[in-house]
Amino acid sequence: MGFFDAFFKKKNSSKTAKDRLKFVLVSDRANCSPETMELIKNDIIEVISKYMEIDVQGLDIQITQTESEGGNGSVPAIYANIPIKELKAGR
Repeated sequence: MGFFDAFFKKKNSSKTAKDRLKFVLVSDRANCSPETMELIKNDIIEVISKYMEIDVQGLDIQITQTESEGGNGSVPAIYANIPIKELKAGR
């Protein structure tokens, strides 16, 4: 693998398709548009990036259904897996 291969490496098409499918499923569960899901993701990245350096490529945000505390049924919940590279100094 040459030095420039890392800069011009294309994403695996199956990985891209999997990411797109996951995004569609998440937005469908939340009953919101993919555009809204992308805005939420960008806002989360912006806020967390103030305090720590994160791996944006490894970021995984999902909206799922979870049982409510009162036992009245299920409610949407956001789960975020955000790989942290390091905390920023002075915060």
